[in-house]
Amino acid sequence: MILIVMGVSGSGKTTIGAQLAARLRCGFSDADEFHSEANKAKMARGVPLDEDDRRPWLASLRAAIDEKKSQQRDWVFACSALKRAYRGVLGGGDAALRWVFLDGSEEVLARRLAGRGGHFFDPRLLHSQLQTLEKPLESEALLVSIEAPPERIVTDILQRLNRHPQRDDQVS
Repeated sequence: MILIVMGVSGSGKTTIGAQLAARLRCGFSDADEFHSEANKAKMARGVPLDEDDRRPWLASLRAAIDEKKSQQRDWVFACSALKRAYRGVLGGGDAALRWVFLDGSEEVLARRLAGRGGHFFDPRLLHSQLQTLEKPLESEALLVSIEAPPERIVTDILQRLNRHPQRDDQVS
């Protein structure tokens, strides 16, 4: 299974994705790893990416997804995937992919971004991301509120996926 944890910046994609991967005992990749240095610099300046910026990023991410699928490896990816078209490029109709959308209010997201350091994303871009966001329907993704603590969110996602791996503190 390939699981893609999606949402705007500050929704907890990396935190939740990494914890899911740990609980599932599989690999994890953050889509930020696939951005070019030019894209990262642009976002750090507070300039939103355009479609030409996103195209090679999405292609690189899609290649990584295809590689994990061809290796028959379970993997969790964290990716904003803001538009349906982007999700389509990443494999929107592929039954081997499961989508999880982390949803939160602009106020909660802004508060989280204000407290985050060491990341290239300029918090001023949040409003732009929310305007770009095409929220998935319940038929397209698991819709998950970001209000609960990460551990509870991860447990909820695993239950909804019908996956019940042991916790890291339990012995197999």
